[in-house]
Formats: sequence, C-alpha cells, structure tokens
Amino acid sequence: MRKDHIIKGILMCLLASVAWGAMFPVAESAFTHLDPFYFSVIRYSAVSVILVVLLWIKEGRKALSFGGRAKSLWMFGTMAFTVYNLLVFWGQNQLGTSGVILASVMEALMPMLSVLLLWIFKQRKPEPPTIICIAVALIGCFMVITKGDMSAFFVQDSIFPVLLVLLGVIGWVVYTIGGSQFKDWSVLRYSTLTCVLGTATSAAIVLLLTALGILHAPTFHMVYSAGFELSFMILIAGLFALISWNTGIKLLSPVNGILFINFVPVTTFIITVLQGHAMTVYDISGTLLIIAALVSNNLYQRRRGSLAAAGAAH
Repeated sequence: MRKDHIIKGILMCLLASVAWGAMFPVAESAFTHLDPFYFSVIRYSAVSVILVVLLWIKEGRKALSFGGRAKSLWMFGTMAFTVYNLLVFWGQNQLGTSGVILASVMEALMPMLSVLLLWIFKQRKPEPPTIICIAVALIGCFMVITKGDMSAFFVQDSIFPVLLVLLGVIGWVVYTIGGSQFKDWSVLRYSTLTCVLGTATSAAIVLLLTALGILHAPTFHMVYSAGFELSFMILIAGLFALISWNTGIKLLSPVNGILFINFVPVTTFIITVLQGHAMTVYDISGTLLIIAALVSNNLYQRRRGSLAAAGAAH
C-alpha cells in the first residue's frame, strides 16, 4: 500500500468520524427550532437531490434505475434513512444532553452490533475473543446509559428513548451489511437510491403523522432559524462525511478504517464539554471500555488474518 494512500485514507476516515461526532450536538441545537422528524426529512430530502445529481453526472441516467432490485433497496434504505434517522434523533431529543452522548456512544458500538446481528441471523458465530469484546463493549454502553444508577434503566421515561436510539443504530447496521449484496454497484449508486427510497418512506410517515395532528409542519421561519444546523447536517455530516468515509475505507480496508469510528464519541465529548456540560465518570469509563473492546477485537482479527495467510502460503 502506497504511503500517500495510507495518509489520505487516515485523513478521510478521521474527518468523517469527526463530522459524525459533531452531528449530535448540532442536532440538539436544531431541535430548539424543528422537531426531529421534520429535521430529518428536510435534511435527507436535500441530500437525496444532491446525490441524484452527482450520480447522474458521474455514472449517467442508467445508474438511476433500480435494476430490478427496488424491494431490497427500499428495505435497506428504510433501515438507514427512516429507522436510523427518525428513531435516533427522536430518542436523543427526549433524553436531552445525555441523549447526545448516548447516541455517539451507540455509534461507536456499531461494529460490535454488526457481529451480533450476523451471529443471530446468519449463524456466523464469532470466536471467543470477539464474544468477550462484545460483552465488554455492552458493559461500557450500559455504564453510559445508567450513569451508575441501575434502577434508572428500568424507568419507563428513560428506557423508551434508549431503546429508540438502539433500534435506530441497529437499522444503520442492517443497512451497512446490506451493502454487501450490491458489490457490483458503485458506493454512490447504492447510497443514492437507498437514500431516495428511505427518505420517501420517512416523508410519507411524517406527512401521515401531520395529517393525524400528531406532528405540526414547521413554518418558513422555523426552518430558516435552523439554517446553520441544516447546512452542516446536509453538506458536512451528510455528503462530505459519506464520501470521505467510503474513500477512506477503500484506501485503508474496512478492518483498518473501522477503528476511526472511535473518534465519533470522542468528538462529541469534546464539543459537549466546550458547551459547558460536565461528563460523568461513567460516561468516560463506559466509552473507554467500548473503544478498548473495538481496538482489541480489531487487533485479534488482524492477527487471525495474518496467521491464516501464513498458513495458506505454506
């Protein structure tokens, strides 16, 4: 691997992770003007339009076709751009500042959750060291959720938004795993078509809730007041982070690039502290446990891969 490719890959993954880490505090600010549902739909409607234009320019009009795979694209798009975005930000908004921290920590937990899902639904049982790492990561997450008060986890007002965030994160994990079914497609095409279909589903849900009187459509002034936050979420945490992450993963390989997901909660913590919020020892300790588990599992997978390669060579 060329040195300049390594440096570029590191930079791309780092920038994407930092952008995603800043996403949750920025969203908290936006929720003073917009509810999480309309915020998410407006954000990804804009992202969808930009992605469609980019795909058309880069790959031509034919790339906009579903290729007979509309059902799968809709399912995975719904997991990412409906389940993830609506539920994560809904749960975060209900929890307040603690929700900002929890959402970023859950983000770092994604690699471990993907292993669990593959184990449950694909019978791909992980090796014992990986199982231990998963257990450690879950303990770390539990520490962040409870803040040392075990009874708080079982209070309905607390557990419901936590479950929303967890289900949302699982939705993104399913979307990521689903990308393996489209290896013959470019990342841009898969991202664009799933984003369009998933956002359409979100819009339909939000419009239905509005018609039922559960939600209320924002005024132009409300959208304008959240203009800075929306611009950041669309251009930086949306397009820029997505392209940077995919570029970095391609240059470094998934096993190397995934480590940079640890910078998501770190960035969130730094921004939250700068905003004047105090971190608890449980927030810090729990996050460190998750990071340690992810790094340890990564090192184990590297060693296992090296031994397998050495065995094949002989």
